[in-house]
Amino acid sequence: MTGDFDLNDEKNIKAMGLVRGLLEYIGEDVQREGLQETPARVLAAMAEHFSGYQEDPREHLVKTFEEVEGYDEVVLVSDIDVHSHCEHHMVPFVGKAHVAYIPRDRVVGISKLARVVDGYAKRLQVQEKLTMQIANAIEDVLAPKGVAVIIQCQHFCMCHRGIHKPNSWTTTSKLTGSFLKNPSSRLELFQLIGMQK
Repeated sequence: MTGDFDLNDEKNIKAMGLVRGLLEYIGEDVQREGLQETPARVLAAMAEHFSGYQEDPREHLVKTFEEVEGYDEVVLVSDIDVHSHCEHHMVPFVGKAHVAYIPRDRVVGISKLARVVDGYAKRLQVQEKLTMQIANAIEDVLAPKGVAVIIQCQHFCMCHRGIHKPNSWTTTSKLTGSFLKNPSSRLELFQLIGMQK
């Protein structure tokens, strides 16, 4: 499924029919002018929201660089925008990811860490699983001395429905290696991302 999909494709015709059914379910007139193209627009939006199913995020970590003068301290990309959808209600959760690792003998391009976040976020998710998937990918592919992934998000399923707590944030973390075993590495990480308490 892509943003430029074939309107005559049998699978797309069926999906657009399901969108029309949902519109009717909420009480809308699917024939009115403003909704006539909505099913196609919804499919195009879904292709973008869930594009992570079309890739293996680990592939972004394959190309690495060894000419880094022996650098073996924290590499942190902080405040990576997270846009995902809760798999329980299919509504958004949004926030920031802080992704760090301590290289062993090679580094990866910093934009690749953000691409890994996007690759897993653009799927139906729960935040805990998203956190683990990002950390496990970095751990498995780069084999660094340590990995840290901290994600802070607002969940629309909690903010705008159900319990209606719009100011609530959910924080999840996964620390491995030096970040888990070495208090000074962990403290440095929290200071760098401004989370020291």
